[in-house]
Amino acid sequence: MAKAGAGRPAVEGLRERKKRAMRRQLSDTAARMFLERGFDAVRVADVGEACGVSEKTVFNYFPNKEALLLDRLEATADALRAHLPDPALTPVSAMLTILDDELDSLATALAADADSDRALARYREFGDLIRNTPSLRAYLSDIADRFVDIAAEALASRTGLRPDDPEPQIAAATLLGMWRVQFHALRTHVRPGHPVPAAIDAVAREVRRAARLAEAGLAAFPAVP
Repeated sequence: MAKAGAGRPAVEGLRERKKRAMRRQLSDTAARMFLERGFDAVRVADVGEACGVSEKTVFNYFPNKEALLLDRLEATADALRAHLPDPALTPVSAMLTILDDELDSLATALAADADSDRALARYREFGDLIRNTPSLRAYLSDIADRFVDIAAEALASRTGLRPDDPEPQIAAATLLGMWRVQFHALRTHVRPGHPVPAAIDAVAREVRRAARLAEAGLAAFPAVP
């Protein structure tokens, strides 16, 4: 990123824009091909060929095949690093901010399709692909574990504790439990035939039920021995 003058936001250069556009094209193309043909039936080289680049180029953007489909979860990692260290927010309030932003982004993406049921069906197919593909399930589990580590490090920065101390570890696991609640609630409520705003509201209510319990449990955090 090229920096603008002092006090001004950074300006993205042409090279960075091209790289971001290619990354998005590769990810979108891979998702479409995986949904149409199945994850195991599509090679990374096939995705590259569809986008006019080599297999090596694809791996320059993504560390593995699974990341082609789930790479956008990196936005969650960035949000954890940005919000959880904020001393002005309780850990639970910070996590709710992250989850609310994700829900808003999903609602906006679904509303962008004029055919609501078609958009919801595609969303369901995407979830089914992950659940029915062992390597994707394993990769998602690894991502969740990494999120706990990121959250523990962010929470430890609020105190004199280390990330591997018990307090940041249990607090991080609790907060990522809220993320899992939202993940499962989306599967329950976001489906064809259900209006998107009502479904999103139902998901948010379930997350806040979890948040009330988490807030009570983390009321003593940060607790420095």
